[in-house]
Amino acid sequence: MRSHLLAALASAGAVAVVTGVVELSKSHVPVLSLGVLYVFAVLPVAIVWGLAYAIGVSVLSMLAFNLFFLPPLYTVTMADTRNWFALAVLLVTAVVVSELAARSRRQAQEAALLARIATSLLERGTVSGELDAIGAEAAHALQVESVRIELGDDAHPEADDAEAHPLLVAERRVGTIVLERPRAGSERTRRRLLPALASLLGMAIDRERLAREAFEAEALRRSDALKTALLRAVSHDLRSPLMAILTAASALAHGALSLDREDRHELVETILGEAGRLDRLVGNLLDLSRLQAGAAAPEPGSWTIEDVVLQALDAVEAAGERVEVSLPEGDSALLQVDLHQVERVVANLVENALRYSPSSEPVRVQVREAGADVVVRVIDRGPGIPPGEAERIFEPFQRGSRTEHVRGAGLGLAIARGFAEANGGRIWVESHEGQGATFVLALPAAGARTEVSV
Repeated sequence: MRSHLLAALASAGAVAVVTGVVELSKSHVPVLSLGVLYVFAVLPVAIVWGLAYAIGVSVLSMLAFNLFFLPPLYTVTMADTRNWFALAVLLVTAVVVSELAARSRRQAQEAALLARIATSLLERGTVSGELDAIGAEAAHALQVESVRIELGDDAHPEADDAEAHPLLVAERRVGTIVLERPRAGSERTRRRLLPALASLLGMAIDRERLAREAFEAEALRRSDALKTALLRAVSHDLRSPLMAILTAASALAHGALSLDREDRHELVETILGEAGRLDRLVGNLLDLSRLQAGAAAPEPGSWTIEDVVLQALDAVEAAGERVEVSLPEGDSALLQVDLHQVERVVANLVENALRYSPSSEPVRVQVREAGADVVVRVIDRGPGIPPGEAERIFEPFQRGSRTEHVRGAGLGLAIARGFAEANGGRIWVESHEGQGATFVLALPAAGARTEVSV
């Protein structure tokens, strides 16, 4: 109601303003020539409030021009009948201009509506989640009470005064738009707007489908790559120790061979060592599968960082000979972590450093507190990590390009990062050319302190 009152007042005001301009100009310009100025009253009303009010302004303009400027003044009669023709031309011109302006306004509104819908679909991505918002936007432009958009082929009107229109894109039906209580005379608007709306929805649906297919293809590619790497690891890293075990066991079982005590001991050590290697590989594969399946939920407890580091070193062969440990003095920070998982993280980092460092070089383990974190740094003197590989080496079955001569399936760092993140920590590598690599583990401290007796 308030908008209608505002439109009526603006229409009357526009006619009054133009009438004042004609009054001021009639002493300089022939009156009949000034009648065209009323077009400037019709235009803004047609653009802002539409054709109905613009026609009203056209009629009111004709009456005002006749009443105030055509003799006899202040009456609706005219002494010169030729003036009727001039008024008729004025009215027709005003109505035509009103229609053109109103049509331009409707088209601008429709273009703005389509632009908003396109922007919404591009920004939010999912079509199904935007259908209600698109329907609310389209209802006003289509001159209906409400709009319901359904994807697929099974939408039907739910009321007698509703219309269902198929949304077609290149003869392909992408959905149905149901118009509730459409207004009379809005058929042209629907014929103009519905194909454009169907094209937008069709493109958005196709884009969503292509994105889903691309995601599935990428997941399949990664799965295939993982399977290929797994087969490579199984074929090489399982076959090598199995062959060594079979060879050693065959020598022990061969009755024709004469073996002294030292030879038998060496063959037994080979079997035990390769069996341990197989056990670690199988354990790594199981841990990796648990991490990727989300089944490696930690069981946290309160442990000091010294407990974690020292138990990890106990599990690493040759750690006592080649690993130098630097622990913080005084009270030790408590960690709320799964001891077994974090111990595996530290052990894997130390084993990785020992494997890639020269046998004459020690591996250093430094433990420090940095703010709210406890930081463990494992420093080696190996070939280092080339630029661009700092993240790749944490992927399963991936190894640095400078480590071809070192045996391993490339699982230790992937498992270390997985267990670290499961316990709220972070792990990364720092490396400089020719200076080895430093693997850094940061774990959040529990906030308490405990006295450590040495």
